[in-house]
Amino acid sequence: MVMVPLSLMGLLLMCCWAAMAEAEYMKYKDPKRPLNVRINDLMSRMTLEEKIGQMVQIDRSVASAEVMEKYFIGSVLSGGGSVPAKQASAETWINMVNDFQKGSLSTRLGIPMIYGIDAVHGHNAVYNATIFPHNVGLGVTRDPGLVKRIGAATALEVKATGIPYVFAPCIAVCRDPRWGRCFESYSEDTNIVQAMTEIVPGLQGDIPANYPKGVPFVARKEKVAACAKHYVGDGGTTKGINENNTVIDRHGLLSIHMPGYYSSIIKGVATIMVSYSSWNGVKMHANRDLITGFLKKTLRFRGFVISDWEGLDRMTSPPHANYSHSIEAGIHAGIDMIMIPYNYTEFIDGLTFLVKNNIIPMSRIDDAIKRILRVKFVMGLFENPLADLSLVNQLGSKEHRELAREAVRKSLVLLKNGESADEPLLPLPKKASKILVAGTHADNLGYQCGGWTIEWEGLAGNNLTIGTTILTAIKSTIDPETQAIYEENPDADFVKSNNFSYAIVVVGELPYVETSGDSLNLTIPDPGPYTITNVCGAVKCVVIIISGRPVVIEPYVATMDALVAAWLPGTEGQGVADVLFGDYDFTGTLARTWFKTVDQLPMNIGDPHYDPLFPFGFGLTTKSAS
Repeated sequence: MVMVPLSLMGLLLMCCWAAMAEAEYMKYKDPKRPLNVRINDLMSRMTLEEKIGQMVQIDRSVASAEVMEKYFIGSVLSGGGSVPAKQASAETWINMVNDFQKGSLSTRLGIPMIYGIDAVHGHNAVYNATIFPHNVGLGVTRDPGLVKRIGAATALEVKATGIPYVFAPCIAVCRDPRWGRCFESYSEDTNIVQAMTEIVPGLQGDIPANYPKGVPFVARKEKVAACAKHYVGDGGTTKGINENNTVIDRHGLLSIHMPGYYSSIIKGVATIMVSYSSWNGVKMHANRDLITGFLKKTLRFRGFVISDWEGLDRMTSPPHANYSHSIEAGIHAGIDMIMIPYNYTEFIDGLTFLVKNNIIPMSRIDDAIKRILRVKFVMGLFENPLADLSLVNQLGSKEHRELAREAVRKSLVLLKNGESADEPLLPLPKKASKILVAGTHADNLGYQCGGWTIEWEGLAGNNLTIGTTILTAIKSTIDPETQAIYEENPDADFVKSNNFSYAIVVVGELPYVETSGDSLNLTIPDPGPYTITNVCGAVKCVVIIISGRPVVIEPYVATMDALVAAWLPGTEGQGVADVLFGDYDFTGTLARTWFKTVDQLPMNIGDPHYDPLFPFGFGLTTKSAS
């Protein structure tokens, strides 16, 4: 037996420990290393199975820590209304997200997952969150700074629930109000939509000076990764039919529908979602020219491209008819992350087969992984993968509700105010003997919030979340001695026999989303027209329209003394009363053309046949007594 001196043994041990330490040091885990060094180091360690897992986004209803670990899942989302529990607290959300994350962190390489959720007008799926006006109202404000502040408030409320990624903003340019998603669009005018991309730095933070163009930027603690959607032309489909075909030449596509993406990319947007719709007959989810060619190469976008919900399935008719072909077409087009959201093993198996058989090149997979990891590194997920409770008090905070109330005030458009400027009805006097408040939408929080609120399609009633209805706001604003009578749908005799000083009628559309909101007639549902006729035929009245777009009102305007477009104001109905009674002035101007009849559609500012009821940019103002 050979005896080894103790000093030599110690030296050998030290060398061994040093080698082990060197082996354990992974560049990708070192935040001091340059971004590309970290990305390349991690990618060099990943198997095909781990890479394909990163490209998968599944719904929370099929996720678990075990699923995350077994399949190396890169992302989880809450689909519309997919929540851990009804009226779940911020703590409940955080615990759920962290549970999934712990599954991801327990994998061989510990790559954190990214959790995403729709937050299209505030943190809209979460109980007690502040619900801001939908984009159709925010476009009216012409105030990018306001929208940026709304983005910052939304980011805080989303982060309050442990979520770091939102599917917002929608930067569609809605060219036809028959489209069921028109309320998600700021305007028919490209310039307004482009200006409103200020919501991106609101959500993500302001990019530093000299930051490389196209590279995503997300400030850490109080910000979230954003997602510009839906790329591209979703607001230009024929007759406004959702997910349909946008027929326009390349110049038209680039000049009308693309500018919002230019601005979002310059502002560091982290991700871009592809549209269900087609461009001149080619499905956007299969459009390599526009995704890889234009978005990635020409615009030099460096974040990741994500599909829409079951976007690959919907590439065929009927959906899911040839899934292997859909996977090939979508990945080949340049989509990096796939929102599956349920049948993830079918996708994983299908993509694995296509790569192993050289149908999809490994270079395409590596492009996707590089982009996904870039966003995760930029977000700081590797350093801070788990959410904490430090921001829970931001959910539905007083400051955010005041901001939403301000947004409501600025989004109202006064379309009529008396028969002449000499005899305006508004602002209304707070002191009167007795007033009537009528209409289906006067005391219905769900109706004034619209779709994408708590549930995917929205809800009716006042129990969905915390907020202030327009009726409650009116009662809290008028003089204590003024009697306010609420009658949802009064007949003419009731109105005539009660000697009201004036009436406020609040009617409009019922909540809807996406295809269910497509409408060829754009009429106000009954009994709205009946209520307008009965009330305004018998007493001085102001009609407030709650809608996600211009609707048919031309037959009733003559009977009204005043008319207000309030769009979908969200939870803070007090903002309506603030302006109605003159505490603040009407300042909003139409960001959409208000048509006379649907036969005129599509009709947008600049069209040769332009003959609107109220033109783009129209809006009366008031001067408050103060």
